[in-house]
Amino acid sequence: MANFSININGKVHEVDVDPKMPLLWAIRDELGYVGTKFGCGIGQCGACTVHVDGVAMRSCQMTVETIAERERAITTIEGLSENGEHPVQQAWLEHDVPQCGYCQAGQIMSAASLLNNIPNPTDEDISTGMAGNICRCGTYTRIHAAVKTAAAKLS
Repeated sequence: MANFSININGKVHEVDVDPKMPLLWAIRDELGYVGTKFGCGIGQCGACTVHVDGVAMRSCQMTVETIAERERAITTIEGLSENGEHPVQQAWLEHDVPQCGYCQAGQIMSAASLLNNIPNPTDEDISTGMAGNICRCGTYTRIHAAVKTAAAKLS
């Protein structure tokens, strides 16, 4: 066990954990930000997606030690918008994207990162940017439409 300072949603938190603990578990179990979900544990499904210095990354694949040592800023779904007012979140509601909802935090975080990098994405950009986020309910068509709507809201 070791003490680390990690910046989550703009606030520095102290955690006393195993240095090799995946960031996902520190976020959920130690700090109580439960919007970030555990899916596959191998970085393939995208349910655990957070922003690391503004870039979508899989939190199950990063250790607390690595994040703390590099003083990375982490944003979870809770930090994207305090009241769910981010344009991506609003577009998700407009298009009734969620069914079971399990993957949606990761989907939204990937979409927000995509739009930060490519404000007016093509269909191919959206497909590429959202690849690796698996939706067991198959709402990919609605996800694609919601990303386009969010892009329009952000421009």
